[in-house]
Amino acid sequence: MDDIAVNRTANIKGMSWDFFVPVCVGDLLKTGGINQYVVQDVVSPKQLPSHLNRFKTALRSQGPLCILEHFDTAYSVLQHTTSVDLGVKEDTLELLVQVVSSLSTSLPSLLISAAVSAAERKEKLNAVKMSVFLLCKITECLESDCYRHSFITAPGKGGKKAKTSEGFQQWESMRERVLQALVQLLQLDIRSLWNLSLVEEEFTSCVTCCCYKLLENPTISHVKTKPTRDGIIHLLGLLIKKYNHLLGASLKVIQLLQHFEQLSSVFAQAVSVWSTEYGVRAIIGEVIREIGQKSTEELAREGSGVKAFSSFLSELSALVPELLIPNISVLITHLEGESHTMRVAVCEVLGDILVRVLCGDGLEESSKADRDRFFDTLQEHLHDTHSHVRSRVLQVYTRIVNSKALPLCRYSEVMGLAIDRLIDKSINVVKSAIQLLAAFIAHNPYSCKLSSTDLEKTLEKETTKLREMKAKLYGSAPVIKASELWAAMEPELRVTVGTELECLGDSQKDQQEKEEEADVDEGKEIEDGRATAVMIAQYLRVNKYRNAVRLCIKAHSRFPESGMFSSLSTLTQETLMDTLALLFKGSDEDTSEKSQNLPPTPQKGEDKEAEDAELKKQERLVQYLRETETFALQVERAISVINSMLYRKTTSVVQEAVEFCVTVCEFSVANSLSGVRKMLPLVWSTDTAIKDAVVQAYRRLYLNPQGDTNRMKAQTLVDSLSELMIDASLGTIQCLEEIVQEFFGSGNSLQSTVVQVLWGRFTGKTETSVLYKRAAVLLLGMAARAEREVVLSNLDTLCSVALGEKVTEDFLLARDTVITICNITDHVRQSRGAPFRLPQEHQLFTRLTHAIAEGAVMEYPHWESFMEQAVRLTYLLAESPDQLCSRLLQRTARLLLDKIAEGSEVNKDVAQTQDGSQESNEQVNCVCLAQLLALCGRVAFWQVSHLERSVSSELRRRRGETEQREEKEKGPSSKAKLTANESTMEEELGLVGASAEDTEAELIRKICETELLAEENLLSAFLPLLVKICSSPGHYSHPQLTTAACLALSQYMMISPSVCQENARLMFTVLERSALPVVRANAIIALGDLTVRFPNILEPWTQNLYARLSDEVSSVRQMAVTVLTQLVLKDVLKVKGQVSEVAVLLIDPEPHITSLALNFFNELASKDNAIYNLLPDIISRLSDPERGMSSEDFNTIMKQLFSYITKERQTESLVEKLCQRFRTARTERQWCDLAISLSLLSMCERGFKRLQECWECYSDKLTEPGVYQPLVAITTKLRRGAKLQFKSQVDDFEKRLTAVHTRGLENVESPEMDEENQKEGQATHESVAGMPARARAKSKRGQSKPSVSSRSDDSFVTPQKTRKSKKPVITFSSDEEEAEEDAVLTESETPKVTTPIARTSRRARLRN
Repeated sequence: MDDIAVNRTANIKGMSWDFFVPVCVGDLLKTGGINQYVVQDVVSPKQLPSHLNRFKTALRSQGPLCILEHFDTAYSVLQHTTSVDLGVKEDTLELLVQVVSSLSTSLPSLLISAAVSAAERKEKLNAVKMSVFLLCKITECLESDCYRHSFITAPGKGGKKAKTSEGFQQWESMRERVLQALVQLLQLDIRSLWNLSLVEEEFTSCVTCCCYKLLENPTISHVKTKPTRDGIIHLLGLLIKKYNHLLGASLKVIQLLQHFEQLSSVFAQAVSVWSTEYGVRAIIGEVIREIGQKSTEELAREGSGVKAFSSFLSELSALVPELLIPNISVLITHLEGESHTMRVAVCEVLGDILVRVLCGDGLEESSKADRDRFFDTLQEHLHDTHSHVRSRVLQVYTRIVNSKALPLCRYSEVMGLAIDRLIDKSINVVKSAIQLLAAFIAHNPYSCKLSSTDLEKTLEKETTKLREMKAKLYGSAPVIKASELWAAMEPELRVTVGTELECLGDSQKDQQEKEEEADVDEGKEIEDGRATAVMIAQYLRVNKYRNAVRLCIKAHSRFPESGMFSSLSTLTQETLMDTLALLFKGSDEDTSEKSQNLPPTPQKGEDKEAEDAELKKQERLVQYLRETETFALQVERAISVINSMLYRKTTSVVQEAVEFCVTVCEFSVANSLSGVRKMLPLVWSTDTAIKDAVVQAYRRLYLNPQGDTNRMKAQTLVDSLSELMIDASLGTIQCLEEIVQEFFGSGNSLQSTVVQVLWGRFTGKTETSVLYKRAAVLLLGMAARAEREVVLSNLDTLCSVALGEKVTEDFLLARDTVITICNITDHVRQSRGAPFRLPQEHQLFTRLTHAIAEGAVMEYPHWESFMEQAVRLTYLLAESPDQLCSRLLQRTARLLLDKIAEGSEVNKDVAQTQDGSQESNEQVNCVCLAQLLALCGRVAFWQVSHLERSVSSELRRRRGETEQREEKEKGPSSKAKLTANESTMEEELGLVGASAEDTEAELIRKICETELLAEENLLSAFLPLLVKICSSPGHYSHPQLTTAACLALSQYMMISPSVCQENARLMFTVLERSALPVVRANAIIALGDLTVRFPNILEPWTQNLYARLSDEVSSVRQMAVTVLTQLVLKDVLKVKGQVSEVAVLLIDPEPHITSLALNFFNELASKDNAIYNLLPDIISRLSDPERGMSSEDFNTIMKQLFSYITKERQTESLVEKLCQRFRTARTERQWCDLAISLSLLSMCERGFKRLQECWECYSDKLTEPGVYQPLVAITTKLRRGAKLQFKSQVDDFEKRLTAVHTRGLENVESPEMDEENQKEGQATHESVAGMPARARAKSKRGQSKPSVSSRSDDSFVTPQKTRKSKKPVITFSSDEEEAEEDAVLTESETPKVTTPIARTSRRARLRN
């Protein structure tokens, strides 16, 4: 060993050899060429530490050239890399880093010096190559070990990560030192060490392979590895710039991107640095060219790296977009490829170029041409076949608009395309379109605060001014008279007229007219005779005589009444020439336009320049207004479409729509308030994200006002909220309560100031309109929901301002004041203590009683709405409200009787000639009586509510206090006993509590049953009158009286089951036979409430409720579907076959009713198998010939209903049932309906198999096209994406269908098919024979019994035509006084109770 070392030392001193960087590490052990270095001493792992110590000593004494002597030691580490310790590798790496760093320090002086011997140069070169080779290879080994170790220490199922060894933790910092050493060395001009400065490729590859090995680390793109990443990028940049690695780098980038997707951002940064900091711009062209040469088929395959390429291009364009323009033509070819990912990347590259490079007004013509071409390309891909591309292109446009890089000439076109994308099927596209439209509004160059109507007026005014300026400017120009022009063209025109009249009778005239029609009309539609005359004159001016003559002849037939073409009633050459002359010479407008095109006469230079400048300024103004009007129209269209999206099912779309509404409102866009109001009910949404979005939107718009002082902020907040509440519906106000209540409950510093502003408006201290006064009092009520004292402390002010002597002048303000006072009651807050109520003597109730009684005997338009709220407030806030309301009824009835008495006395003194006055007096009495009855009904309703809510809850509260008091009195001894017998005592206490609740509920029920309508109670006095009015519509024909009586009677029926039972037949008579739609609508609402309260009594009348779904008045149908939806979804009504009437509403002409029916089935589909169970009955009823429904309507309904069938088992069962239905169907139309129903199912393999098994059911109907075509459509859908074996089965089935359809069933059943059937029968027999005995027995038993589907097929049988009993036709007129009882349904028409409905316990009802 020592001899070898001595020989090696001698060789080194003589330096008679050269070191060649090997391709493989093992090549250095082989005998090389002449003077080629070969490793002779491979040290064993055990001896390596001592040899490394010698290496370290030699490094300190000899410097970096010691590597020439100790190369074999470091090489031995490479040879034993799998067996040596990690510490040995790290020590070796540390020594090599020091060697390379020392070389970087010592080489500059050698490279500068001119007198350097060849031996010294060779010595330094070998040292460089040896040290760099060893450093790179050991770095690769350590990187591989670290990567392997990361898999071993990866977190397991428990989520705990194994402890990483200390050596690998230090590898991060060591790696950075290695890269720094290499960069420091290669920055020197070491190329002069080689002969002719030609660096060998193996040396460059050694370094680059190390760099690319480090890039394969999965964490290289993380933030913590940024120093390593930057070092690799700079090292490769040096190799590309100085060591001819350009081509290799471009190929390696493509190769690594294909295999490591995480490197896209790293290489984008690297290519950007290489092209800018190192000036190697050609690298971009090489990389882009390699990507552009990828075929579309290759990119469409998985694992082709298309995602990495796409991400690389997107990030590179964001860094250096200007460098991509020369190579963009290579990328644009991918826009026609199959890979949508590459199309997205190219579109984003175009977007970055348009935003960063091709923007602004100072572009050259070539750049403008490129910009327009890129915009055209992006617009084309707004209609891309893939939704992801459409979405990303919209996002690119959003970035362009936000950067203000979109030319004004493209605003209208791009915005129109974005609005069209709002109806896209893809959710992401819709969201991106909404974001783009919001960007258009936020960055628009126009004034979108004005509506299109205002802009139209302004545009018309400025256009008129422009026309006047042109007339003034060109008025002195020499004008060629129309008569002179006519004389010049008359000879040629006369020849043309003669030719056209000769060809008029020719058989080819029609064909020629069709060919010339585009030229005649020039793509414009002729609106009227005036426009046609102008067009004819224009044709004559441009010498299009044939077009002018033909249009003139055609205009006479189209506008025969026009005076300009009346002379053509006799079509001759003279009449036609006269008409043309009149049109040409008589058009002053055309003459003026002609004169404008002629050169003006010379004027004074300064005056003419000033006028020309003014004219150009006016032309620009008109053009701007025209573009602004177009933009405003598009904004209004976008707002209307996006407002309709606020109630979509997709949460993200709703959130984007809410954000858009906020944006347009912040920019004060016209009609923006409609969307803000429409989204307000979403505060009740069950989706937390949607609710939060709406709350945040309103807080942003209204609850964060701008202003210098708190007073100004409060004023702004109140103004904005008041504007929102004006003309708002009751539902909108209720929704706004939630947001305002949150504001007043959040402890905002503006609360007190806002309350002061509101009280100032209400009391009149601040001048404001009546509408804003009402809004102020309602906002005070909303504040009172959060803090009662806001209203309670100023109750006297409310009474004096709104309920004082002038209450009859404004019942709306009084009503809103009562609503505000209701917010201080206990019903809006949970109170465990004694209920908060005011004494009967309080001035509030005195004023309410006076206002109700005085208004009831007068004809005020808004008295009834005030009365309803006043009675409600009385029962919620007053002590003993029943006594108050009893006195109120007495006072009102006495006033009405006094008024009637006064009227009768006056009538006695009036002569008989004043019959009209008497009739008017009767009308007034009817209105007053109607108002009294409305008051009775309201009192009855709230009396029941008071007993079941307030009284019942008070009884429970007092019982709870008594029980607590008794428990305290028992003391600790009773508690010990309770602990000893805990379970028994709890049961006993539970029974006692339940018994007490039942006793209380029974008490309430008994009061309602016996006391409320007892003779001594004033309410009972009005019940016979209500029944009389409702049952005698001919005698009591006043609409308001009838409406009030029916509504009051329904409220009386809420009192007890007996009253409901007695008057149910009368109410359903009113529902069916009343001539007033409002009465029928009110009746169905009332009967819906009664069905909830007394389901067993109303259950037999269910079919009468469903009958109103086919009412001829849309308002009644709408109310019927609304009520039935609530009853069915709350499980009050059982869903039966009558639901087919709701299905018919899916094709209702009223869109709102259609949406309600659709919502009904959407909610019903959430119940398990609900629609599946109903479908058979629905199909039977809708396909009934007696209904007469068209096939188009049937298809529309069934398409919607079958969309809810998603389970394979349901589909399979329905296929069998529908096929069995063919056997009982009697008409061809029913066959077609069944076939269409089958085609609408989402057919699966199991369903197709069942369809084949039921061949016998429908095979004899296949000759009908209406049966054959839907079944063929099923095979077409099944064939898409099917497996090869299944596809062959579908093809065979389709051939069979076609054969039967074309030749008939009897001709298709050939002997070959019989043989097939026999074979199938044998196979079946063999399979049965192979079964166990028990299985065969089951099979036989199954054959003897019908299937489940066949047993349940009764619902599909066409119902027999039954003979209906003819109902008596009742005419409501005044002559039915003797037969008034006939207006009510007879006893035979009254349905009997068939299915009692189980009621919940009284205790549960009272709790609810």
